[in-house]
Amino acid sequence: MSFDNLCKLLSEKHPERFASWVLGTEQTSVKVLKTELSIEPIRADYVTFLQLEGRILHLEFQTKLESTPPLPLRMLDYWVRLYRLYRLPITQVVVLLLPPAPGTVIETVFSVETTRHEYRVIQMWLENPESFLNDPALLPLAPLAATTQPQGLLQQVVEKVNRLEPRQRPEISAYTQILAGLKYNQDLIRQLFREGMMRESVIYQEILAEGEQRGEQRGREAEGQLLILRQLTRRVGELPQEMRSRIENLSLEQLENLGEALLDFQAIADLESWFTTLE
Repeated sequence: MSFDNLCKLLSEKHPERFASWVLGTEQTSVKVLKTELSIEPIRADYVTFLQLEGRILHLEFQTKLESTPPLPLRMLDYWVRLYRLYRLPITQVVVLLLPPAPGTVIETVFSVETTRHEYRVIQMWLENPESFLNDPALLPLAPLAATTQPQGLLQQVVEKVNRLEPRQRPEISAYTQILAGLKYNQDLIRQLFREGMMRESVIYQEILAEGEQRGEQRGREAEGQLLILRQLTRRVGELPQEMRSRIENLSLEQLENLGEALLDFQAIADLESWFTTLE
């Protein structure tokens, strides 16, 4: 899964929180709209369309500005298609996850002769980290926010993740570590999260902790397997049944090791290579 697409996933899981953040006002009635727009196919992999009260919110997440067609033209194209379909006012916001090369102009308008179309751009590296640190839905974005002490900010993020409810913690931790990889060294990420909370997560604590009864233990083991399978699917795509079966037959210790290793996986070949280490 790309960084852009992970942000799309988060915004669709927590539409009210993302809408409230980008609009600066509390939003309580938000509906996720389909990304398929009429006419010819359009690149909608990294966009989220949310229907508010009397308005459409179009969110687009980008790690870089360069695209084909250019971003300003694409934003105009989206606006026309959305308006044709819904006939509602449309707010468009591009969230840039990383700063572009020095000297790059960050455009916020499409302009050709008498045609002019504007949209907003949020630059994550300029955002105050407090709003992200204090909201579990936005927490995975916190490592990308403004700071003069990057490692200190990452440590704060780890502490916040560690305080989450046990059922929230593993998933948000995984998302946070993935997005932190845009800015921080992977060894540092692993070190801080391992020291701060890894042994507290479902993947580690609940799989390893012995239940008071064997039935409870089996339930926790199954929960850990399902979580790892879900995270693997998001990282490398749909798994063949053979792979799923092998994972379901892993020991608790092997599940723990896989739960940590999968954070570095980029393709299913990485999972296959990991299995060879067991032979």
